[in-house]
Amino acid sequence: MATKAIPVGYQGVPGAYSHMALLQYFQGQEVQAENFMLFEDVVQAVAEGKVRYGVLPIENSSTGGITDVYDLARRYSIFIVGEKILKIEHCLLAYPGTCLENITEVYSHPQGFSQCSLFFKEHPVMRQFNYFNTAKAAELVAEKKDPHMAAVAGVQAADQYGLEILARGINTNKSNYTRFIIISREQELVPEADKITLIVSLKHQPGSLYRLLAHFAQQNINMTNIESRPYPGRPWEYYFHMDITGHLTDPAVQEALQQLPEDTTECKILGNYPADHGKEA
Repeated sequence: MATKAIPVGYQGVPGAYSHMALLQYFQGQEVQAENFMLFEDVVQAVAEGKVRYGVLPIENSSTGGITDVYDLARRYSIFIVGEKILKIEHCLLAYPGTCLENITEVYSHPQGFSQCSLFFKEHPVMRQFNYFNTAKAAELVAEKKDPHMAAVAGVQAADQYGLEILARGINTNKSNYTRFIIISREQELVPEADKITLIVSLKHQPGSLYRLLAHFAQQNINMTNIESRPYPGRPWEYYFHMDITGHLTDPAVQEALQQLPEDTTECKILGNYPADHGKEA
């Protein structure tokens, strides 16, 4: 009997970085990649069971956390079941035969522009136009065939849409990586899981954050990331998106988590999954 392909959602179009992360994470497995326009479309499809998994960027080594994804993870009933770190090399892509000096309009995702700020500082004549996705911007440039238009996207997008690379590696930080999370509506726990992601809202009291961090420090648990986000409907109050090391069955982790209600009004464990410890060359 043939194995049924696993439906996996991602934001963008073929050639997008999310699509590349999907293919690498599920390498060797039969998958049915389904593309969506927005991050929320991917999350909603997972939450409603339309796809089994979703792939979303959550953090970039140059520009930090992708806050829209933090907020979606809190709003929807989803779990993180894995991650993939992808090296990002942005390129300036244009229709074949286009000259670099003729480019006046460039399209890309805001993250793409942010990660290439120095290049655009050196080319002030190029106006930047935000678009849904880097690969979607490449698709637009291919369709328009305008000698004054270009897109910031990856080499794979150039191959996908038949574009010429006018400038390669234009990202300011040459060690530029994006961490993608794999989400599901069911929690999956495997023995090799060594990373825990959780969301907490603190009691509005002096020292509550200090006490929260102390619970982990006392159990010798390493916190690898913490990001604050505005709490909806509560001006000047925040919730925290946190990554810690460990497994949910570890006694030290269990002890620390049992202490959290003392200082929090909300605690949601998003997942316990194997961290991607390797980086691409």
